[in-house]
Amino acid sequence: MDSTLLLALAAAAPGGAPAWTQLLMFVPLLLIFYFLIIRPQQRQMKVHKAKIDAVKRGDQVITGGGLVGKVTKVDDAYVEIDLGGAKVRAVKTTLSDVVQPGGAPAND
Repeated sequence: MDSTLLLALAAAAPGGAPAWTQLLMFVPLLLIFYFLIIRPQQRQMKVHKAKIDAVKRGDQVITGGGLVGKVTKVDDAYVEIDLGGAKVRAVKTTLSDVVQPGGAPAND
């Protein structure tokens, strides 16, 4: 036989680690993704949903479009927001945040 043929056969021979050990490397990677990305995001979404579900009349809210107004009426799926004279109905899920009335003072 030719020596190059023997070298090619020796290089192609299986002799590495079993396949299950390669799959075992992904387990810690998946755990890292879960604890650093997925779990905090789920917790943040749960807090946001609780805040939006607790909206009541008189709260000051920010809509998804950036409008700031005062809640005048709350329904199961809708809220009525007073935007300084104009009353607008918005879907409850489009609310971005519930803020303290008046906001923070300016640092002049």
